[in-house]
Amino acid sequence: MKLFEIRNLRKSFNNIEVLKGISMSVEQGQVVAIIGPSGSGKSTLLRCATMLDRIDGGDIIYLGEYAARTGEDGRTVYASPGTLKKIQGYFGLVFQNFNLFPHFSVIKNITDPLITVKKVNREEAYEIGRSLLRKMGLENKENAYPYQLSGGQQQRVSIARALALNPKILFFDEPTSALDPELTGEILRVIKDLAREHMTMVIVTHEMSFARDVSDRVIFMDNGIIAEEGRPDEIMTNPKNERLKQFLGKFEV
Repeated sequence: MKLFEIRNLRKSFNNIEVLKGISMSVEQGQVVAIIGPSGSGKSTLLRCATMLDRIDGGDIIYLGEYAARTGEDGRTVYASPGTLKKIQGYFGLVFQNFNLFPHFSVIKNITDPLITVKKVNREEAYEIGRSLLRKMGLENKENAYPYQLSGGQQQRVSIARALALNPKILFFDEPTSALDPELTGEILRVIKDLAREHMTMVIVTHEMSFARDVSDRVIFMDNGIIAEEGRPDEIMTNPKNERLKQFLGKFEV
């Protein structure tokens, strides 16, 4: 079952085309890693897919419902506010810089969206929050504030916050790029655990060995297009695209 699909997605900033007709789909339970050099459009793709940036053309589809589509006149038409709100409940997004509220405790960071967006009662929300903190190995940090946590702990809280809303698909935008190598390992373990639980995920990452080990499919982006995609073993060990060969040559895979 296709959870997510984009067709011919285009996006420009100041007349510079950043996404040049990207098409991809993600099946339920699939883990897709998106790799590529800085400036290739990876993060812009995620921001467009999650409606943080408006697209200039193409279609965005979740569970068969159009969030955005190109009309007959060539203009992009977004769904109604009510439909968009419903579709936004299908996905969660984990940012590279955590995006936690500094004046909220850990448990409030996790439960606030449940209470304010989903209208879950406080008791049930805190039950869900505490269960997720146990899952993240942070049960003793419930009343801490973000500044009292390591980067790895903050990122685990932001993953818990995304999971609290019970999304169908999770997007990660370079979830380890702000962390040192030791803390990177913490986050990669959490994502591997989620993959074992068949959580559908799209992960923009610079961690090549992680992309190889955890993903079902790897997409290589370069200069605003998908230059090559395939199974991790094909992409990593036998790349056909010359640019991908050069890119992988900089990493130990």
